[in-house]
Amino acid sequence: MNVHHTSIPAHIARRDFLRHAGCGFGAVALAALTSQRAGAVTVSNNPLLPRSPRLPARAKRIIFLHMVGGPSQFETFDYKPRLNADDGKPAPFERVAGVEQPGVNNMRLFGSQWKFQQRGRSGLWISDLFPHIAGLADDLCVLKGMHTDNLAHAPACLQLHTGTTNQVRPSMGSWVLYGLGTENQNLPGFITVAPPLSGDQGSAKHFSNAFLPAYTQGTMVDLAPAVGSPSRIRNLQNDAVSATLQRTQLDLIQQINREQLASVKTDQQMEGVIQSYELAFRMQTEAPEVFDLSKETEATRKLYGIGDASTDHFGRQCLLARRLAEAGVRFIELSANGWDHHGGIRKNLPKSCAEVDKPIAGLLRDLKARGLFEDTLIVWSGEFGRTPYEQDLTNGKAAKESYGRGHNPFGFTTWMAGGGVKGGISHGNTDDYGYRAVEDKVHLHDLHATMLHLLGLDHEKLTYRYAGRDFRLTDVYGEVVKEVIA
Repeated sequence: MNVHHTSIPAHIARRDFLRHAGCGFGAVALAALTSQRAGAVTVSNNPLLPRSPRLPARAKRIIFLHMVGGPSQFETFDYKPRLNADDGKPAPFERVAGVEQPGVNNMRLFGSQWKFQQRGRSGLWISDLFPHIAGLADDLCVLKGMHTDNLAHAPACLQLHTGTTNQVRPSMGSWVLYGLGTENQNLPGFITVAPPLSGDQGSAKHFSNAFLPAYTQGTMVDLAPAVGSPSRIRNLQNDAVSATLQRTQLDLIQQINREQLASVKTDQQMEGVIQSYELAFRMQTEAPEVFDLSKETEATRKLYGIGDASTDHFGRQCLLARRLAEAGVRFIELSANGWDHHGGIRKNLPKSCAEVDKPIAGLLRDLKARGLFEDTLIVWSGEFGRTPYEQDLTNGKAAKESYGRGHNPFGFTTWMAGGGVKGGISHGNTDDYGYRAVEDKVHLHDLHATMLHLLGLDHEKLTYRYAGRDFRLTDVYGEVVKEVIA
């Protein structure tokens, strides 16, 4: 029986009536059963409406800072005096069997190339390469015992974003949007700014909804080339047609779409199309305003390093993130490329650090000044860390200045700030040489579980039934790192 029929035919046979009505009874029963399933998320006619979290929430939103390529923990946040003292000596441990790393011959230890100092009242060890972030040491929760499952960029990046190394699964932002909805009906609830889309470290899978409802798909924003020209979402504006005529056209299209949806009962793609068309129409009014950084004062732009050649690009990402957070966007991801230092780490790592140091510090200070820091969780991480032994891609033909570090999934550093985490603490540790996490280890599944927990979501109950199984971001793993929660 087509649901858009408003009456029952006068001459329908009793047997036909019971046969069709029986299907309806089954659907009602199924709906009742599925709504009672533990952890199921109830979605109203507008699934983007904000929903109350199941647990006490410390954060309302997340800003995820992806350092694409894998930053070296030895030059950033993991001080290793033993490694520095043994610089140039043969490593006292063996490289993991079956791991191919060109340019690694004698397994000579490679000490940190920059000094560390204890910062703030907390005394956190932070490299001299981060002078601006170091000034906010007492706000940082540094996780030094991080580890993951793969040392290749593509699977490691996929796991960082989706919890799995080799399957198409929903991303973090999609799970958050599915669980909580969004606070602004005129903007996407999940936005990723200037993400890499190709190469080992880039993929649209990183912000994909996979099998979650289509409305949870991340929206990619192109970063403007300069402050004067706003960042934009591709193909959003239609300047050739008036808003009134667009609304008329959209109403006709939506009527056709809804009739099609009614005829098939359930179609996630069609549901997503209907939602995205309505959202896109509303966004034409609000999005350009939010993306226009020229609205900010000169002092604010300087706080983020906008206008300086080395910090302008990421500075504009960070300022846009603050504006999106202020506008009610639930999950925001920023990407800083260029952390894959296999060679020339002495020359190239300072550039990578300088590009993000002032912008990130500006973001934290601005969030605090506007009362957004306490309910915004900021997460800084790469997909893995680097090795404590040297990597010489020239095979001894160049000086030590050409050395770099290989990939290391066995031990690396992530930090969090705001959003209900303790500030000025260091949790976990790697061994004396920074090769493996050995104390208070935190797997990526644990990080995801903790992020969801701070938003008021139980990672074990935030599930979605697909292909006969209840899936979740953390699969069958993950423990909330309670020690870091304020």
